Amino acid sequence: MFPRLKRLLLGSPLRTTELHEQKLSKKAALTVFASDNLSSTAYATEEILLVLVVAGPALLHAAVPIAGAIAVLLVIVVLSYGQLIRAYPAGGGAYAVAKENLGVGLGLVAAAALLIDYILTVAVSVAAGVAAIASAIPALHAYRPLLCFVAILILTVVNLRGVRESARAFAIPVYTFIFSIFVLIVVGLLREAPGPAVPGEASANLTQFSMMWLLLRGFAHGCVALTGVEAISNGVQAFRNPPVRNAQITMYLMAAILGAMFLGVSRLAYTFGITPHPEQTVVSQIARAVFGHDLSGSGLLYYLTQFSTTAILILAANTSYAGFPRLASILAQDRFVPRQFANLGDRLVFSNGIVILGAGSLALILIFRGDVHSLIPLYAIGVFLSFTLSQSGLVRYWWGSRGKGWPWRLGLNLLGAAATGVVLLVIAVVKFAEGAYIVVFAVPAVMLIFWKTRRHYFLLQTQLSLSDFEKPRVARHTVIVPVAPTPNKVVLTAIEYAKSISEDVIAVTVNVDGKKREELTQTWEKFVDDVQLIVLESPYRSVVRPLLRFIDEVEDLRSDDKLTVLLPEFVPARWWHNLLHNQTSLMLKGALLFRPGVVVTSVPHHLRE
Repeated sequence: MFPRLKRLLLGSPLRTTELHEQKLSKKAALTVFASDNLSSTAYATEEILLVLVVAGPALLHAAVPIAGAIAVLLVIVVLSYGQLIRAYPAGGGAYAVAKENLGVGLGLVAAAALLIDYILTVAVSVAAGVAAIASAIPALHAYRPLLCFVAILILTVVNLRGVRESARAFAIPVYTFIFSIFVLIVVGLLREAPGPAVPGEASANLTQFSMMWLLLRGFAHGCVALTGVEAISNGVQAFRNPPVRNAQITMYLMAAILGAMFLGVSRLAYTFGITPHPEQTVVSQIARAVFGHDLSGSGLLYYLTQFSTTAILILAANTSYAGFPRLASILAQDRFVPRQFANLGDRLVFSNGIVILGAGSLALILIFRGDVHSLIPLYAIGVFLSFTLSQSGLVRYWWGSRGKGWPWRLGLNLLGAAATGVVLLVIAVVKFAEGAYIVVFAVPAVMLIFWKTRRHYFLLQTQLSLSDFEKPRVARHTVIVPVAPTPNKVVLTAIEYAKSISEDVIAVTVNVDGKKREELTQTWEKFVDDVQLIVLESPYRSVVRPLLRFIDEVEDLRSDDKLTVLLPEFVPARWWHNLLHNQTSLMLKGALLFRPGVVVTSVPHHLRE
């Protein structure tokens, strides 16, 4: 049943030779890698306004210059990451750069920060998307966590189907969002009041320091607009040839679209006097003011804007579904996360990383009840930490390589490192008390997992090495066969197999029903006359514990004895038939798995319908 269901949901497996066919064009890559970055248009301005409104409506005009400062920062970061793509075309982004130029420790800091931020991206994007649709349809407001759960489930399944499948499925919503936002900006600017709005005075209760603090907080909250920039640098190898040039062009195009939309929405929010509302997003309020919200004429554009915003916000999580598994696969190759993350699934995607990302984001949605503003404070710290480390690593890279044009490249990355470092400091200070401390503690916790995983693989390799290998000497091989009190086909088949691999075979049964020992042995001898049956009494009706004690006694008899426990099992024709039987063999396997010197094997007997 499971293979059929898997094929129905995910499609037929792809050959490894088809991997080149999964490469993305620039147009397709924009929907996969840039949806997170572009979607921040829907909530970055709102996050700035949520801070500024504390000082009263008079300070809301500061949202436009704050957005301008963030746009300048975007240009610096994108140009810097363009150099990263050129220097490290194999992918890995901040982790690869920091590990090679700043040391393994700082490389793992960047990796941990990015993995955490990818999980947060899914949770924030989906929660924001559901909030957008709830703004248009208020009746859905109470069902936000459930809608988030469904959205993440759909995203996970679509991404498990393959990179090209997800790009094809998400292309229309992404480009519809870009179109609707640009229409909103153009129509909104044409409908502007002829004279500029004149700001009033801020609340008299605010000191100059408080005012500066609010502006810094607004800047810090608005920097969520830059999340997702690094995703392209992690997935350069997903682009068609030439991958470096195509990745750079896609990144620059993404930045241009985002900058124009972010500045335009921020300007319209000030022009129409928009303030944050608990059940109405800022973009929804702007669209209502520009288009109206009736179901005729331009009002239809309002619903197009809202539904496309919902779609892009939910699909923004797709950037994480592209970035998280690829970064995890690189970490797995370096043995810092389980090897399974480096395995390509049936559809030539890193399926294990996709599943873990979906599970982690679902956990965050449940913990924070799908509330965007509760998740936002955790956001952006990790990505700016990786920005700073990657740019610092590139400064050292250009200084050491001194290739063509190295002075201006070093200067550009030095500017990027300084700018993102200052922003990181501002965000960390401003957002720490709001919940960012969780990320500050989460990064070392994830790094501890990295080191523990690496140590395990190191010890495994050391202990499996042939450098000190001595061929084991087996003087005698004893096979213990736990059997049912009454012989049957499964038992006798197992006994015959045991006799074929050893001359020393012991059959053992546990008497939990209080039957007479003589009766059990007489029945046994009718069918098996050359293998002795040992009957163990169990006054407390336990099966596993008496068997383990007996195995201990046999082990103690001779130190040079090789002991095999052979388990007779029957395999039902239907999976649900297992629910109708005791799983004694399974419990014995689990109990003996960690016993050194004991070999456990099964002799299955397959049942027919």
